[in-house]
Parts: sequence; C-alpha cells; structure tokens
Amino acid sequence: MMNIRHASLAMALATVIGWLPLRAQASDYSFAHDADGHRDCTRLVASGNPDYPPYLWVAKDGEALQGAAADFIKRVGEIAGVEIDVVYSGNWGRVQQHMRDGTIDMIAGAFLTLPRLEYMDYFYPAFQGTRTLIWTRDNLDLGYSQWSDLVGIEGLTVINNSFGQAFDAYARHNLTIREVPSLEQGLQMLSLSRAEYLIYEEFPGKAVAAHENITNIRSYETPVSTENLYLTMSHKSECNSGDLRGRISRAVFELVSKGVMTEMLEASIQDWGEHTN
Repeated sequence: MMNIRHASLAMALATVIGWLPLRAQASDYSFAHDADGHRDCTRLVASGNPDYPPYLWVAKDGEALQGAAADFIKRVGEIAGVEIDVVYSGNWGRVQQHMRDGTIDMIAGAFLTLPRLEYMDYFYPAFQGTRTLIWTRDNLDLGYSQWSDLVGIEGLTVINNSFGQAFDAYARHNLTIREVPSLEQGLQMLSLSRAEYLIYEEFPGKAVAAHENITNIRSYETPVSTENLYLTMSHKSECNSGDLRGRISRAVFELVSKGVMTEMLEASIQDWGEHTN
C-alpha cells in the first residue's frame, strides 16, 4: 500500500542535510470590480505550479509567474477579450485550494483527474503533452521498465502532484512514496541517496537539476505516464459563465491548432536559463 509521509518529515530530513529551498511569500492580489461593486470579468486571476520550469516559475519580483504556460494563458485571454494576470499564490497544493475556494479564477496547466473535476472546469483541447519519468542516481540501476518494478523500493514525489488517474491509483495501493515540499528538495535528496528514485516530469526535472547543479542523476526513457496539460477554471469563480467558457475554449482551440506552444517553450527555456544565471 502506498505509504506517503507528510511534508513535515521531509522538511526535517532537509534540515538534516542542510538544505531547504527559499521562496518569496505569495503575492497579494485582489479581484477587479466595476463602479457598482460587481466583479469585473474582463480581468481574471490565474496561477499554477510555481516549481514547474519551463512551463511556470516565480518571476524575480516574487509576485508573478512566468513561463510557457503563463504566456499561453495570456494569449488565450487576448483572443477571448479578457486580461489574465498570472500570479504567484503559493505552492501547488495551496494553488489547488485557492481553486476550490474560488479565490483565483484559473490554473495555467493541470492534469485531468477525477477529484479535480469536482471543483474546476477543463478547457479542451489540452495545450501541451508531458512525460513523467523515473529519476535515480547515475550509479544505481533499478531495471525499471514497468510500474511493478518499483514495488518494495522507497521513492519520492512532490506533494499534491498527480501523474494521471491510473498511476495514482496503482501507487496508492502498491508503492512506498514519500512526499516532499518541492522538486528542488526531492532532487537534492535523491542526489544524496535519501531515496532510490523520484517521480517527476521530464522538462521540469531537467531544468531544475541543471539549476541546482545536480549532475549525478539520470532518468529512464520508459515513461511512468504521458499526460496532458489543460487550462482550467474554478467552479466558484464569479466569472465562470457559459459565454466566457465558450470564448476561452475557442481561443484554446485556435492556438493549439497553430502549434504556438513550440515557440513558447523554446523562448521559455531560454528565459529560464537567463533567470537562473
């Protein structure tokens, strides 16, 4: 059965190894209102996973998120006739809670899971495909080729992450996985032999490992899962109307059809490199 230990334990371990990531406080933001005090739905607030380069990361001002997913949702807003601010509103778990509460309108990049359908609407088609990989130290061979190869081996993942409905269900019943607060911490712990493997996506894993100068890890080519990233809107957003959802859906379809994410990803990979120098 999946044995997930909470972030407090992971933080304690991080203290032992002398490393814990620093993060600016979540930015303060408020919804725009018109002269009559009603919500102004020409301006929306979006957020997302702040530890997700090249798709999303915290800008140097500590208030906004930047990256390919932020660029994409802003372009969607332009076509749909709304301005979308992409803000840093805390870690990924907190962002999802904000969506449940309706204190943000949208998420710029979420996998499709059944629990999330209960509190947010998805816009189709997906704007980007992803591959989730098994990461391990370069001197360790797990012989990984299928999920069952991970049974009995202690691994790591980042708290509140999903890797698809099928794998999440399998892991819950069969794997021993500890949760850590951030990808940076997970990669550091893996590098220092605090776990045998880490589950995370390909592009963010490579980007953060390079930033942290972690060179003694590798990933297996066989993916744990291949999942799609979607834009989503909170069920509790005051701006969640059929008209707005329709305009956003049309904009998403138009941009996906044009393949704009290829160019946005290339630009964001370059921006991430400049951001970390």
